[in-house]
Amino acid sequence: MFRNLLALRHLSQRSISTAARRQLQNKVPEKQKIFQEDNGIPIHLKGGTGDALLYRLTMALTVFGTGFAIFELVRAALPKKK
Repeated sequence: MFRNLLALRHLSQRSISTAARRQLQNKVPEKQKIFQEDNGIPIHLKGGTGDALLYRLTMALTVFGTGFAIFELVRAALPKKK
């Protein structure tokens, strides 16, 4: 318990710095080249495998949601007979 308080005290006394610890390489020009290529791939899929998986997941959820909504509307419109 006391050790946690000392650590908290140390954190609160440390000055907050906005200076970057390391410089990051600017990757924007490389990404611009990839996205501006005229290779027939739609822009939403040019990011690679992650974009393709996200697109397919989104489409699957959309189709499932539309089907479920239609099913619920039909079920509500045609209630079970006793």
